[in-house]
Amino acid sequence: MEKNIRLGIGAMAGLLLLRNLYVILFNLPDEMEQGPIYRIFYYHLPAYFTAMCCYMTALVASVLYLTKRNLRYDAIAMSATEVGLAFAAVNLITGMIWGRVIWGIWWAWDARLTWALICWLVYFGYQRAKNSAVLSIFSFVSVAITYKAIEWWRTQHPGPVLSFRTGQQLIDPEMERMLYTNFFALALLAFVMVTVRLNQENLQRQIDGLRRRAHAL
Repeated sequence: MEKNIRLGIGAMAGLLLLRNLYVILFNLPDEMEQGPIYRIFYYHLPAYFTAMCCYMTALVASVLYLTKRNLRYDAIAMSATEVGLAFAAVNLITGMIWGRVIWGIWWAWDARLTWALICWLVYFGYQRAKNSAVLSIFSFVSVAITYKAIEWWRTQHPGPVLSFRTGQQLIDPEMERMLYTNFFALALLAFVMVTVRLNQENLQRQIDGLRRRAHAL
């Protein structure tokens, strides 16, 4: 039953992503100043939000692990962190491609880009159990700094454009709706990836337990 639900959500995410790709390429207009490269924004920002959701999940799971000492929460934190790293990598790569076209350079050491890289490297050092749970909690500080970087430091990265952050409509409403729609699709995909990785981790723990019992005999 659980596997069927996961397959259903995965299929929904795949179909929605295909539909979104068609709309992004053929229905939405180019941005006035940036041209067609602006379309990468519909994956760049949603991938960032998806990674943030994964890191938040890891944070909550890490706190629960430290308070309840239940290894299942450690497995959830680890799985969410691994998937978050994948989506954060998408965010970094698409940002570099976007920057190469707009700024003429692959990496500009912009405040948000730099903190996004620091955040990725910190989470890449994730390990298991108590030490990793503590690391996950403190690492979330880098997520918060990355989120606020474009407000605290005005470097090359564009400022906030979404209405929920600015209180006003700075981009076409149809473009903003597509951002949220693609974020929803990527979030569904991330959920499936986390559950698959969690199942793998649980099976590995069971195998490790059987090995320890066999060695003890």
